[in-house]
This record gives sequence, C-alpha cells and structure tokens, in this order.
Amino acid sequence: MTEIGVPALSLVVLVGVSGSGKSTFARKHFLPTQVISSDFCRGLVADDENDQAATPDAFDVLHYIVGTRLRRGLLTVVDATNVQWEARKKLVELARSHDVLVDAIVLDVPEDVAIARNALRPDRDFGAHVIVRQRKDLRRSLSKISRDGFRRVHVLRGEEAIDAATITFEKAWTDRRELTGPFDVIGDVHGCRAELESLLVALGWELRRDDAGRPVGAAHPEGRTAVFVGDLVDRGPDSPGVLRLVMGMVAAGTALCVSGNHENKLVRALNGRKVSVTHGLERSLEQFAAEPEDFREAARTFMDGLISHYQLDDGKLVVAHAGLKEAYHGRASGRVRSFALYGDTTGETDEYGLPVRYPWANDYRGRAMVVYGHTPIPDPEWVNNTLCVDTGCVFGGRLTALRYPSRELVSVPAERVWYEPARPLAGSTARDPGVLDIGDVNGTRYVETRTGGKVKIREENAAAALEIMSRFAVDPRWLVYLPPTMAPPATSPLDGYLEHPAEAFEEFASFGVTEVVCEEKHMGSRAIAVLARTPEAAAARFGVADGSCGTVHTRTGRPFFDDPALTERLVARLREAVSDAGLWGSLGTEWIVLDCELLPWSAKAEGLIREQYASVGAAARASLPEAVALLEAAAGRGLDVEGPLARTRRRASNATLFRDAYARYCGPVSGLDGIRLAPFQILAVEGRATAALEPHSWHLETLARLESDVITPTRHVFVSLDSEESRAEATAWWTALTGAGGEGMVVKPVHPGPGRVQPGVKVRGREYLRIIYGPDYTESIDALRSRFLGKKRSMALREHALGLESLARLAEGEPLWRVHEPVFAVLALESEPVDPRL
Repeated sequence: MTEIGVPALSLVVLVGVSGSGKSTFARKHFLPTQVISSDFCRGLVADDENDQAATPDAFDVLHYIVGTRLRRGLLTVVDATNVQWEARKKLVELARSHDVLVDAIVLDVPEDVAIARNALRPDRDFGAHVIVRQRKDLRRSLSKISRDGFRRVHVLRGEEAIDAATITFEKAWTDRRELTGPFDVIGDVHGCRAELESLLVALGWELRRDDAGRPVGAAHPEGRTAVFVGDLVDRGPDSPGVLRLVMGMVAAGTALCVSGNHENKLVRALNGRKVSVTHGLERSLEQFAAEPEDFREAARTFMDGLISHYQLDDGKLVVAHAGLKEAYHGRASGRVRSFALYGDTTGETDEYGLPVRYPWANDYRGRAMVVYGHTPIPDPEWVNNTLCVDTGCVFGGRLTALRYPSRELVSVPAERVWYEPARPLAGSTARDPGVLDIGDVNGTRYVETRTGGKVKIREENAAAALEIMSRFAVDPRWLVYLPPTMAPPATSPLDGYLEHPAEAFEEFASFGVTEVVCEEKHMGSRAIAVLARTPEAAAARFGVADGSCGTVHTRTGRPFFDDPALTERLVARLREAVSDAGLWGSLGTEWIVLDCELLPWSAKAEGLIREQYASVGAAARASLPEAVALLEAAAGRGLDVEGPLARTRRRASNATLFRDAYARYCGPVSGLDGIRLAPFQILAVEGRATAALEPHSWHLETLARLESDVITPTRHVFVSLDSEESRAEATAWWTALTGAGGEGMVVKPVHPGPGRVQPGVKVRGREYLRIIYGPDYTESIDALRSRFLGKKRSMALREHALGLESLARLAEGEPLWRVHEPVFAVLALESEPVDPRL
C-alpha cells in the first residue's frame, strides 16, 4: 500500500493517459467539488465532453475555476491527461500565482490496459494511436517531471499500486490554528539575552537554568505560550545565549518561533555561503566562534528550520517577522516567505542607504490580528488590526511583548545602547481614527459576522451610508454601534387587532425559546449612549482627545441636539449616574455603551409631528365635524344618508383618537428640562460585548442601579412560554399598557438565541398603530393583514448580526475602522426598500 500525502491547501495535478483511471481515482479519494476535469469543462462549453474542437475553450474555463478555488483557499484536483510539459507548466504557474503548493500524481498503466478500457467506453471514438502517442509523451515526461516545479511527484505504476494507494492530507507547517493560547508575542531580541530574561520574568515566566547558570528554558504557571517574531540574533551582546534559551523553550513546547531575516542570513553564513557581513552579523559570527561545535550545529539546524509565519487561534492571530498581508495567510511560496522576512519594499533606498518599505499595514483589512517586528518603532501602535512589537531594544529602546488575547503590552527597558542604529527609529504610522476612508465602505462588500455569517452590502447602499455619515453623523470616533431595525410579529387573526402578543409568544416558542422578557416600548426615540469614565479613557479607546467623554446619538448616528453643549450636559449626568451606581468598578471598564430610549418623542420628532401628524389631525378635526353636521341636516330633511353619515361619524371619532395618540408623545422640553433617558441594555464594556453574552435579566437588574433625574426605568415582565397562565398575565399587562396610551412592548428571549431567532419582536398597541397607518386604519385591517413581513424580518436579523459584530470588535480593542465597517453596513441596509410602517 502506498500512502500519498498532499497538502490540505494545494493543487493536485493528475497525470496519465486516457484510460489510466484518473477519474475513478479522483472519485475515490477526493470530494466531487474538489475535482475539476477537462471532460466536464468541455461539456460546459460544447454540451459534449468528447468535442476535441472545444478543448482550448474548455481549458480556459478549467484554469479560471482552478484559479478561483485556489484564491479562496480550497484544495483543487485537476483531472486531465497532463502528459505534455506545456499543460503541466500552466497549472504550476497558476498554483504559484496563488502561493499554494502543487503535487503531481502519475497513474502509469500498461498501454494495452488503457486501450482496452477506452474500447469499453462508447463515448470514446478515438483510435488506439491516441493512447500510444499519449504514452510516449508520458514516458518523455517521467524523467524530468520532478523539475517542472512540483513539490512532490507521486508515481503509481500498475493497476495494483493505483488501487492500493491511499491519500492523506497534510496540514501546512504554518497552520497551528488549533493552538488557542494565551500567547506572549515577543518582539525582536537581537542578542539582548538579559533583557529577554527580564521580560519573561515580568510576564510571569519561570526560567530554567543549566549547571552553568545559563537560561535554557522557561515555563509559565498559567500555561501560556511564547511566540517569538524572529531576529533573535545579531547586533546584541549574546546571540548564542538568546538562542539557547529560545531553543529550549521551543523544544519543551512552551514557545514557537518564526524566522527573521537575520536568522536567514546567519544560517547562510554558517553554511559557508558568501554574504555581506554587516548589520551586526559580524558580532554573531564572533560569538558563535566561541561556542562548541555541537551547539553551533544545533543552532544552525534550529534557525534553518524556522518557518515564515504561524496562523494561531483558529486563524485569529498571525505572527510573521515583517508582517503578512491577508492574501498570504496560510500560503506557501518563495514570495510569501520573502514578504514575511523582509516586508514589502518599494525598490528604493532612503538617505541612510536602507530599503524603503511599503506601509502594507495601512492597507490591511483582514480579520486576523497580525503581530510582527522587523522595523523598530518608539512605541507599539495598532494599525488596522496589526501591531509591530519591535521597539528597538538593541538600539537602547525597549523589549516588548503583546499578551494575547488581552492585548496588554508589557515592556522592559534596554540595559544600554548595544548597537547604534543606522537611522532614527521610525515614527508613528497609525491611521487617524477620526478620518473616514472611502475604501472601507465603497463598492459591493461582504461583511463577515460571528453570528450571522457574511452579510452582503450593495454598492448603492454603501454609497448612501457614506453620504449620510459624512454629512450628518456625530464624530465618527464615537460611532461604534447602530441598533438594528425591529420586526413586528405575524399578523394577528383577532378581530380589530393587527398585532397581538400571542403571535410573538408562539414565534419564540416554535424556536425552542422557553423564557422571554416583555419590555415596555417607550414613547420616545432610540438612542445610543457612549460614555467614557475620563477624558483620558476617551482618548485611549476612542481617539478623542478634545476633552469630551461621550455622546448620545440617534439610531442613524445623528446627534439629538443641535447644540453640542446639551449633549455634553446629558453625557455628564449619565456618567455621574454610572459612577454613583459603581458600574465602572463592578464591570471593570473605563467606558460603556448603552442602548436606550430618549423621551419624549417630540424632543427629536417635533418637526415631524407638527408638519405631518398635527396637520392631518387638525384638518380632519376641522372638516369632519362640519361634514357630520351637514349630513345630519340632510337626514333631518328626509334624505337617505344613513351610510355616509355613519362612516363620517366613525372617521370623526378616528380623527380624535389619532390626535390623542400622537399628542401623548409630545411633552414640554426646554434644554434638558423634560428630557428622560430609559436604558434597557448594556451593549459593551472593556473586553466584553455584553449584548451577546449576558441575559436580559442581568441587563435590567444592573441598569436598575442607575439613579438620576434624567433616567427613567424600563418596566418589564418575564414570561414562561411553557405556561399559558404566564402568557395570559403578560397579555393582560400589554392590554393595560396600551389601553393607557402606551406604545406597546418588545418581546425578547431572556438568553441570547441562535442567529435565526429574532432578537426582539415589537408588539404595538391598537392606538399607536393609528399613527403609523393613518386615522382610519381600523376600517381596513383585513386588507392590512396581507402585509409582507419577510424582508423586514431578514433585515432585522442581518442588522442584529452586524451590530453584535461591531460590539465584539469594539470590546476586543480592534481599530475603529474595523468597528465602523459593520456600523456603516447597518445604515446601508436601512436604505433598502421596505415598508417603513412595519
């Protein structure tokens, strides 16, 4: 039995004459979707898999499909004869262009076997001479196929060997996604052994020493793993000592290490290759000359075996010496290794004679955090979810480590300047978080979310979102969340009702939800409050350094008040309430994001009420009584106007109800006098997206501790859906609430549910719906029962997933452009056409 190992991400090229069993072999060992055959592609372009005239077009299609799959990181198998060098060359070049490895599997069967097999296939009408020619091509290829650029060539000779072969899939050396940490990612050491020891101790590591007192290993009592970004050697006072310690840690499984460009150069020098002995290499060679031969050989072998990068923690963390753009993550090629070792250079040199490096991190948009070194900087700064941890220890700076996943930075100072830098340490390259980049939102995009998969944002919707945000929004640095739209329940069959709690309860029960909370739907406007404990906290997390400590904005990101001073005063009162309740300390945070309702509705919608609702109400209340009077006079003269009179009386009554409904939402407001805020959920705090982690009971209990003259509580009841009595009590509560003029309630699962379950269903009262659908909507309820809810429900789920994603990114400390991405997407979805009354 022959075991053939192929990379899990690779291109596998099957090679063999027609009739050698390639398609049977592919079906046996690979998934149908992984195999792209030339016959299938001929069928696609000619409706005939044997139409040889279609072969050029068929291979154009084959190469396109293969390239697309490789770009998307999928194992791909090409089922074609591939006996000619030109055919294999194109496939090898295609694999290289996507930075994946390529293996060949040759199926070599006797000529008579292939001829006999083709004779049994009625769709194969070519003669035996074709097989003879293909076999000659194959024979000529076998002697040099290993030089075609394949990683490995597996040759199976004869039917027995082919039938007995097995395929195994080899994980890439760079793929350590099963390791979840926690990690301590350590920057460029450059021979600074004493500083490395100090840093490890500061991180809580326990050093292990040999009989001579030299550090030869380390372990962490909490089971942490160290990850070294390379450049352990050169320039500093003790490169062998650094290697001895790191090699011991790697051998013990307590550390990982990627190659740096200095290890790469030192290995070439130790191998006797001609290299330029500069940039501190001379010191390493001098230090290694004083070491015993067995250590030199062990160190040379260790450095020679270091790989380009690691993918860790399910791909959430990538470590490479000079960084790595997203297209190269998990890939294998000389181009990938070169980027990982040296970065992306422009081909120019600066005034110090050093290469000018392209700032790849400025364009990085990947979800994985990339931690790297190579280019020393004074202070580590997050740039688009990347972090350079080389703080120039050997040049007299510091040795720095990133604690992952907490994102805490730990540094120790250099004992002295060990090597004079050729140029001053690079300055800041961080992107200004207050500057919006059209590249973040432009065009059709797919936003990856943790709870709802990929959400598509159309180009025209994205452009609308950018227009609104750039012209009307609050300072974008505060814009970290936009709430989703909320779906109504299925239409109620009850007489006189369009919405009723029964349908909401039944919907959640059908998804297996056993407990919900019914929260009063306040007669106000949705508001998001972003609060920082101090100006310093606002600057540290949100990049706002003007002394402000937060904002309160609408569900579309606009300020509630034209006067910024009013917002500042409201924020100050809310921060005071949070402080008085002790929430900063109990939640372990310097900032908090709250989901609220701002009351009264007229505080935001006074213009809408005056121009739309009040004008309708005034016109109806002025004209309809006159119409009733005229019809009554006509009836008094004996005219048959009973029908029109009854309808007009109902319309007059409806007009009064309509006016009373919207009037309840109006209240006197002067400055902050009359303004109330009703918080009902803690969306996120430092390190935790609480909206996705905590039950609604926790949110309501925690928020009940807030006391202020601007805060009003959110009334609520909990409902056990297994109990009809509990459902009936909640329905009675809703009836009383809406009967007293309340808007209605929102029904939510107490515990966060899976992605397909609505996060909340609004059940609005009969009179509130009169505002939405018009004074006389009760006259046409039967027609309204056919309203289509599907798009609204889909939009609610997508926007909810985007909202949770923005909160998760915020809580995890990701850069603000990453937080903005799903925030913009929520607003973009809002521009999709959907019935606004739903």
